[in-house]
Amino acid sequence: MPDPSGFLKHDRKLPARRPVPVRISDWREVYPSADEGLIRDQATRCMDCGIPFCHDGCPLGNRIPDWNDLVRTGNWATAIESLHATNNFPEFTGRLCPAPCEAACVLGISGGAPVTIKQVEVEIVNRAFDLDLVSPQEVPAPSGRSVAVVGSGPAGLAAAQQLARAGHAVTVYERDDAVGGLLRYGIPDFKLEKGHIDRRLAQLTAEGVQFRTGVNVGVDVTAEQLRAGHDAVLLACGALASRDTPATPGRSLRGVHQAMEHLVAANIAVASAAGGQRSVNGRESSTPIDAAGKHVVIIGGGDTAADCLGVAHRQGAAGVHQLDLYPRPPRERDEARDPWPTWPWILREYPAHEEGGERVFAVAVQEFVDDGTGQVRAVRIAEVTVEKRDGQRFLTVLPGSERELPADLVLLAIGFDGTEEQPLLDQLGVVRNRRGAIDADPEWQAGTPGVFVAGDMHRGASLIVWAIAEGRAAAAAIHRYLGGASQLPAPVAPSAQPLAVPAG
Repeated sequence: MPDPSGFLKHDRKLPARRPVPVRISDWREVYPSADEGLIRDQATRCMDCGIPFCHDGCPLGNRIPDWNDLVRTGNWATAIESLHATNNFPEFTGRLCPAPCEAACVLGISGGAPVTIKQVEVEIVNRAFDLDLVSPQEVPAPSGRSVAVVGSGPAGLAAAQQLARAGHAVTVYERDDAVGGLLRYGIPDFKLEKGHIDRRLAQLTAEGVQFRTGVNVGVDVTAEQLRAGHDAVLLACGALASRDTPATPGRSLRGVHQAMEHLVAANIAVASAAGGQRSVNGRESSTPIDAAGKHVVIIGGGDTAADCLGVAHRQGAAGVHQLDLYPRPPRERDEARDPWPTWPWILREYPAHEEGGERVFAVAVQEFVDDGTGQVRAVRIAEVTVEKRDGQRFLTVLPGSERELPADLVLLAIGFDGTEEQPLLDQLGVVRNRRGAIDADPEWQAGTPGVFVAGDMHRGASLIVWAIAEGRAAAAAIHRYLGGASQLPAPVAPSAQPLAVPAG
């Protein structure tokens, strides 16, 4: 049984990050692999609670106390089996998920320090690959049924693997030139080196999943052709419709870009350099949106903004300001606002923040300032208060608070408005809802029989752990639709939501 006093013997501790001067000179991951003794000590802090709320914090239902105890005793082989039982890609979630499971850890009650669940998770899968414990699963006899998965992000890949392991013929269509969705070209290498994607794709390929890249479904292949060739279709195209500020004066100036334009271009450049190539599939290794020597302003306070910050440091920015509309959050959970085990509103500091730059809270951009040639030279900001009424946000500008920040490059990281409008949706008779997402019925169908939806395309921009959970659940529904005799795991329903305080 677990050590009931482990949390008293060991304080919460994370492995040391690579030193800032070293890591900003390359694109390798910030965290090196952790010492085994440290990880086993941290796993020992798990109490195996009678009611482990970490299960409820994680939409995948990860068996967290189980694999924590297996790590405590050094049983890495069984630990990866337990982890893979609920999560197809723990190397992705262990690096990219913000860990709502830790917010729900019982040790976090009354300001305590939760177990380092995310770090234990990633070290299990790191060691599993090092010890050659990850291999393709034996696939059953073919079912004779075929599924098309449109989009190769975490939702699409999770569904594809589940369906292939159930015996169905699965083809994943990706409009980009490489598989992975935002994992490939949206997430910087210092958070996720792309070798982690490639070795998992090798497993999926060995299990029978076929990949077709450079195919824009709805344009290169029509929905009619897709449906003629497959018995079911899963839409997992993500939520890539970036929010904009078209009414802000100066928005059309040169040097003002969407954050994803910057991140994708940087990732392509890194991929080209890593391969010793001048280009990847014809795309140059040098980025057209380079922060080198520039004063950069990043608008937004979330993950995407932090990714832009880290990229700007590595490109050699002269200085960076990151702007947030809301006031500086507290460092500790406010129990009155966000009681345990809900996800708290607290100050989240990413590794990129210790690398440099200045965060500015409770401000809004009033104008992008022209240098006289059509190029941005500054942003004019003002202090604001934000009030929400009836689901709408109202800003009040503090008189006399306006000032300018120098800006040669401005990056908009202010969120996403759902999935993109695209010909495929019209061809399938699928419509976006008011949030820009695609609604699903209780069987994950998108209003057209045999057409299913999962991940950010269904939820709107969300966490990677939700994408994988929805991919697994949609795969179970597709398996039922195709007449599968067995049951596949379905960790969430289309209506599932994160832990929250009941309204009223």
